[in-house]
Amino acid sequence: MNSLIPLLVAAPLAGAALLLLGGRALDRLGHWIATALAALSFAFGLALFADMLGRDAEHRAVVERLYTWIPVDGFQADISFQLDQLSIVFVLLITGVGSLIHLYSVGYMAHDERRRRFFGYLNLFLAAMLILVLADNYLLLYVGWEGVGLASYLLIGFWQHKPSAATAAKKAFIVNRVGDMGLSVAIMLMFAEFGSFAFGPVFGAAGDASEGKLTAIALMLLLAACGKSAQVPLQSWLGDAMEGPTPVSALIHAATMVTAGVYLITRSAAIFNLAPDAQTAVVVVGAVTLVFGAIVGCAKDDIKKALAGSTMSQIGYMIMAAGLGPIGYAFAIMHLVTHGFFKAGLFLGAGSVMHGMNDEVNMRHYGGLRKYMPVTFWTFLLGTGALIGFPLLSGFWSKDKIIDAAFAKGGAEGWILGLCALTGAVITAFYMTRVVLLTFFGEKRWQPTADISGSAAGDGNLPHPHDPPKTMTVPMIVLAFGSVFAGGLFTLGSSFLNFLEPVTGHQEGHPPFNSYVVSVIATVCMLAGVGLAYVMYGRGPVPVKAPVGSLLTRAARRDLLQDDFNHAVLVRPGSALAATLVWFDSKGLDGFVNGLAAAIGGLSGRLRRIQTGYVRTYALSMFGGTLVLVASTLLMRSV
Repeated sequence: MNSLIPLLVAAPLAGAALLLLGGRALDRLGHWIATALAALSFAFGLALFADMLGRDAEHRAVVERLYTWIPVDGFQADISFQLDQLSIVFVLLITGVGSLIHLYSVGYMAHDERRRRFFGYLNLFLAAMLILVLADNYLLLYVGWEGVGLASYLLIGFWQHKPSAATAAKKAFIVNRVGDMGLSVAIMLMFAEFGSFAFGPVFGAAGDASEGKLTAIALMLLLAACGKSAQVPLQSWLGDAMEGPTPVSALIHAATMVTAGVYLITRSAAIFNLAPDAQTAVVVVGAVTLVFGAIVGCAKDDIKKALAGSTMSQIGYMIMAAGLGPIGYAFAIMHLVTHGFFKAGLFLGAGSVMHGMNDEVNMRHYGGLRKYMPVTFWTFLLGTGALIGFPLLSGFWSKDKIIDAAFAKGGAEGWILGLCALTGAVITAFYMTRVVLLTFFGEKRWQPTADISGSAAGDGNLPHPHDPPKTMTVPMIVLAFGSVFAGGLFTLGSSFLNFLEPVTGHQEGHPPFNSYVVSVIATVCMLAGVGLAYVMYGRGPVPVKAPVGSLLTRAARRDLLQDDFNHAVLVRPGSALAATLVWFDSKGLDGFVNGLAAAIGGLSGRLRRIQTGYVRTYALSMFGGTLVLVASTLLMRSV
């Protein structure tokens, strides 16, 4: 059965190679080939999961070594995969949700001339993500990490004829390179300290390292996680990434790229547990980001960017939980799984709305769509209920556990974290209810779209919304089913916690704060957010043009000035430094070199004048020199 582990990666990787190198002959069937190979990888994952459950807990982790990648004296890197309780959760989520997104894309990208290439990129993305979560060492993990970065760049900028898409792809790529530097430095520090970058030797020797060195490694890993998971201060790329096709948004923001940071921290639990200062940094980053993203989501009229703010916020919950220790790791993964279902479903629902509204993304131009798109409406509503933590839906079980664990931290820190989490719950319920009200309720606010001549006049150019074909609705229904029932996986006591315990560890004496009390408080907060949104957007007409709003609203529309901050603190000083270095290079270094060359050239030009090539000139020079010598000699004797 272990031989299936490499096939998990080989299936989508073969699909990417075939579609990207196979040429136009595969245009008609390429999308089905990619979808079938993604589903095949999911089938392999299910078989491996069933086999894992058939073994005792201590024998469930297996390592499949393929070959030695870099055989050097004192330095050896292997291509080997580790399948354990943590990685199998990610494998099933990546391949399962990824396969549904592939199927959805068949309908969504039906009229795109470059569809074969798009599906090749999707397969490449899955393969890179699987390498990331299956690697048994940090160096191979880094290969998958960079592969995900490349694939995301290609997918976000897939419609590169749009300047905004090309710019968004470059922005995501560059911001993530900052985080990637953290991972590369962490790997170098590991090798310098432990002589290895494989999980087993590193985690086994972590207890013998100094806290300072472990803190340095953990902080570099956190920097990497901030880049991939769009956490403060490397969060600015996520909203712009919405310029890619909507299936890309679902793939990146639900179960794959943005969860890589959560995986990295959880996988490195043995390091973070011994570096309390780094754990505190993780908690702070998560708490700040969950509130930051939620506030941004409140002010967006672009439906996909509102969901992007939600992703940033929900990943913040996971990161905060991962900083709380062993019980927090398990709750972070719980929420990651449920989030994979409802957030993918929400993005696909947004794509369905755009499909029916002529690619319009402004929610102020929607309204009343529940009558015309019933399947989209109900699946979107169930996903929204799961996201805001409506009782008994999937998000209710996982997010409440994180809030519970935050309060259970104890002391002032526990209360601050718990209140941040509850604040995020209120705001989440507000902005998601706002999205539902603006999109599916109220009067129609549809705007005419431009025809071929560029004219948008007349009702004849109004959109004609309708539910999409079955290739798009079936994945939405399946994900809505998961949004409702995925939380049931975690309602059977501590079974999921026990399943992950060999990887995440166990912490005695850390019971939940008070599950029932926290659940009631969180539900009240959720209802308060829903009620506030209804008062503001459900009782009267919604203006087609957004009002100016308060100072906070205007700042939130600009992502709380995160790009302005980056420009002021990083881009402008960086540009000034670059300009200074260019001036110093051109005027200083080049000036000295060019000046020295000019001086030597001028001197050479003057010396060249006495080299005429005429014998008579040289004879006259010799005669003159002789006269000077004779005269000098006579003068010296007379003295």
